[in-house]
Amino acid sequence: MSRKKTILVHHFVGQMPLAGIAWQATQYLSALKRLGHDVWYVEDNGVNPYSPKENQLVWDSTYNIAYVRAMMERLGLGDRWGYWDPVKEGSWAGVGRERMMALYGEADALINLCGSTKLRDEHMACPVRILIDTDPGYEQIKIAQEDAYSTEFVDAHTHLFTYGQNIGSPDCLIPAGTRPWKPTRPPVDLELWPYDGRPAPAAFTSVATWQNKGKNVRWQGQSYQWSKHTNFLKFLDMPKRSGRAFELALITPDASVNAQVEEAGWRVLDGAVQSETMDSYADFVRRSRGEFTVAKDIYVRTKSGWFSDRSVCYLASGRPVIMQSAGFEKIIPTGKGLFSFTDHSQAIAALDAIDADYETHRKAARKIAEDHFECSAVVKEILDTVGL
Repeated sequence: MSRKKTILVHHFVGQMPLAGIAWQATQYLSALKRLGHDVWYVEDNGVNPYSPKENQLVWDSTYNIAYVRAMMERLGLGDRWGYWDPVKEGSWAGVGRERMMALYGEADALINLCGSTKLRDEHMACPVRILIDTDPGYEQIKIAQEDAYSTEFVDAHTHLFTYGQNIGSPDCLIPAGTRPWKPTRPPVDLELWPYDGRPAPAAFTSVATWQNKGKNVRWQGQSYQWSKHTNFLKFLDMPKRSGRAFELALITPDASVNAQVEEAGWRVLDGAVQSETMDSYADFVRRSRGEFTVAKDIYVRTKSGWFSDRSVCYLASGRPVIMQSAGFEKIIPTGKGLFSFTDHSQAIAALDAIDADYETHRKAARKIAEDHFECSAVVKEILDTVGL
């Protein structure tokens, strides 16, 4: 039997206390715990905390720290976390700074989930430093353009994994470069996300930030947006075209956007409210008929192979997913429980198929989660690849 490893997971739950982000971290933390490792959550990126209620950065970390603490306590890891409070210089919550600095030298591996932390000298004491790139396209393009910051950021890691499962394939427009990017996929804890066989409501739903900014790029004469709003606009007429009910839990500072989406026939909910706690987020997913969603422009037009860490929660819950194609259908089976689409006719055909035999599709959704996204299997594959 292999020795228990000490593994540090870096992420940004405290910086951005929304349930979808907390669940993303939880899937990895839970998997590592299930695999028998000594797992710690670390947040030391030095970025000011965000308040979902105020929709802005704030100068008080009290709520953010409590959010991290609650996440770790529900995992039974209440003494296994550290948060560097950027508001109070030199202040740490959870374990203290001295213990955390020592852990960097003791740990077998550091997982930099979402590239949440720019690694510093103290992190380099950890011999295995794993980057999990959940936003494929941006870093690969910046490195191909010889961007010094991205090159330094990525090369501080010893192993590179990406949700861009098609990178390196002939039809993928993301430059693979010379770095050994390994494909991975979002994990889901099937016990924390059990199958829910209650009668299904009418509405297909999703949770979204309407517009992301800051990571748009140009590559080979094309501009790629790190945002999904452009694709939502293309399919905003789905309620009227299909005659079905759609809900969108939307995070946006612009009331005119909400009005535009509602005018198109969607029921708009406050995304910050639905994502306030991990339980409210899970309840929102489970009271859905399924998920209908688009993907960010940079994922779609590059045929990246990206898949959503939110959608795996729908699948595990027995909620069919209809997702705009980003090339994932090359790797993950579609047609039962999961559908990809590139145009309105394909999306409506998926709705028709699900309505014709809903029970079959909800069970197929769960089976896809079991076969392709079960958290221990996904994370063990990563650890095996890096020799842990």
